[in-house]
Amino acid sequence: MGSYLDADLRLSRGDFTLDARLGAERGEILALLGPNGAGKSSALRALAGLVPLAAGHVRVDGHDETTTAVEGRPIGMVFQDYLLFPHMSALDNVAFGPRCQGAGKTEARRRAGSLLERMGLVEHAGARPGSLSGGQAQRVALARALAVQPRLLLLDEPMAALDASTRVEVRARLRHWLEEFDGATVLVTHDPLDAMVLADRIAVIEHGGGGEQGTPAEVARRPRTPYVARLVGLNLFRGNAEGTTVTLEAGAEGKAATVRLPEPASGPALVAFPPRAVALYAEPPHGSPRNVWRVYVDGVERFGDQVRVHLAGPPDLAADVSPAAVAELGLVRGKTVWAGVKAAEVESYGT
Repeated sequence: MGSYLDADLRLSRGDFTLDARLGAERGEILALLGPNGAGKSSALRALAGLVPLAAGHVRVDGHDETTTAVEGRPIGMVFQDYLLFPHMSALDNVAFGPRCQGAGKTEARRRAGSLLERMGLVEHAGARPGSLSGGQAQRVALARALAVQPRLLLLDEPMAALDASTRVEVRARLRHWLEEFDGATVLVTHDPLDAMVLADRIAVIEHGGGGEQGTPAEVARRPRTPYVARLVGLNLFRGNAEGTTVTLEAGAEGKAATVRLPEPASGPALVAFPPRAVALYAEPPHGSPRNVWRVYVDGVERFGDQVRVHLAGPPDLAADVSPAAVAELGLVRGKTVWAGVKAAEVESYGT
């Protein structure tokens, strides 16, 4: 027996190819995370039936929907720009789906009113989309998607149209509403915070292929690509382990650095450590056993109450230090420094 959502998505359009396996259980929120152009929205459109598959399948709640027409699939979809009907009230926008399914006007409006009440929008039932705030419009779009009583809910960048001050509140509310949905939800986003806060599981899509999948904690703790490592704020390297030493893959200049581990390992390995674990020195440090590399400053940027320093090696690193350390060490572009990381701060895992 497969997952509640079991999708094998394979399609080609021009030079772009998508090949991804996705799965989610009933009640789960699956976030598709990846850079722009990676294939996230193509995957969502394939699930909806808006683009045909070259091969593979889409199964929802045990039913094969692969060849079902768009209007026949048990899905609700919230588009990035919401696409509400501008000439209709919020109530009529939400009632539109049930009416298309054959519900009478009274029943459709009753169902719509109930959903708007659940979304805290009763007082805006008669308003047209143009008079709603971004957060209110998003809630109407979500209510419209849920009104057709779908088994699969698809959300395409649902936070993208919101300003920064609105996102925090709406993100928290959205998680609450999605928890009440008893089907599966697939959420497309390029924002790791949306994925970490909203999703039960994350699937990373890069270059049209499905990569890492797991819970937010699993993906954050053990990233397997530089893209994911950057998103979750880790330094990540690939190499070969022998004993307590990993020899990293050579950089562009053909030079290879080594990383010392807290425990022995063997064979192909990934090593990761957070930028906060990287200490910077004007001279080679002494004391407890640690990894030490001679690097130079490639860039400096404010990062919350810390400063993120980008270092060119090998290895290329990111270090988080205090503003006082920036001044004390004179960290400007081109400055040579020594970077140190204790072996105990390094995590190693197989590729």
